[in-house]
Amino acid sequence: MKRLLAPLLAVALVAASAHATEVRIGYQKSSLNLIVLKSRGILEKRLAEGGHTVKWHEFAAGPQLLEALAAGSVDVGMTGDTPPIFAQSAGSPLVYVGFEPPKPQASAILVPSDSPIKKLAELKGKRVALQKGSSAHYLLVRALDKAGLKWEDIQPAYLTPAEARAAFERGSIDAWAIWDPFYAAAEKTVKPRVLTTGEGLSANQSFYLAARPFASKETKLLQIVFDALTDNDDFLEKQPAEAAQVLSRSVGLDVPTFERVIERRPSFKVTWLTPQVVAEQQRIADRFAELKLIPKPVAVKDIVWQP
Repeated sequence: MKRLLAPLLAVALVAASAHATEVRIGYQKSSLNLIVLKSRGILEKRLAEGGHTVKWHEFAAGPQLLEALAAGSVDVGMTGDTPPIFAQSAGSPLVYVGFEPPKPQASAILVPSDSPIKKLAELKGKRVALQKGSSAHYLLVRALDKAGLKWEDIQPAYLTPAEARAAFERGSIDAWAIWDPFYAAAEKTVKPRVLTTGEGLSANQSFYLAARPFASKETKLLQIVFDALTDNDDFLEKQPAEAAQVLSRSVGLDVPTFERVIERRPSFKVTWLTPQVVAEQQRIADRFAELKLIPKPVAVKDIVWQP
């Protein structure tokens, strides 16, 4: 994250009178960095020094968050790898402003413990739950590719994580593509069998995105957010046990669940997008375009913000 901050200092700022007084941040239950930042109150204190405030908005998943960003209800947010691709293809005015390292072990395709499905190829003809346009969407695409199946070979059930969990427990779906902390919570209580994780299939990176007008005009406020995240990264890295307790209190899942979630994430460091990360995002975008699952092909580099 510190590498992210230096270029921002050199950017000419627009007049202070034109700056927003409130920073609206979107997060979801998988936004560990932002949830801990919110709980610690660090950002509120730093913004208050300049007469600014922050408002937090929780969403069920990344696609819903980016819909709000496109509508002008959110300024900054964090999602997985796939939501920005769907949003860009739909014409949303957003830009990438940072990313966290890969965490392939933090997502999985689950089946009930007594399911006859033992291999990915056996998903053919089966009903698989996923949040449309989420990182789980790409994980499932890659899993089917590995198994030699086409997207049309399965019956996708587009459900939010909460809806999918209920359907999984009822037995009305055959498999569930999901990410942490929902994955870890299901492991603890439902005891599913893991058909595959994202290892070797999907990097499952997290991205920080902003509305293009906000990134362009409110550079000073964006820097304050990034400064706070830098300190927060250190807290998560050095005090994971305490971070798990903070997350448990904030989200409502128990501490062992978040200990497991943190364990599966190698790092929370946030940096600018590298050419390699942009290339990986482009591969994801191209695959969705090939499958005609997005309205039109996109060039990811076009919305990578460089101050």
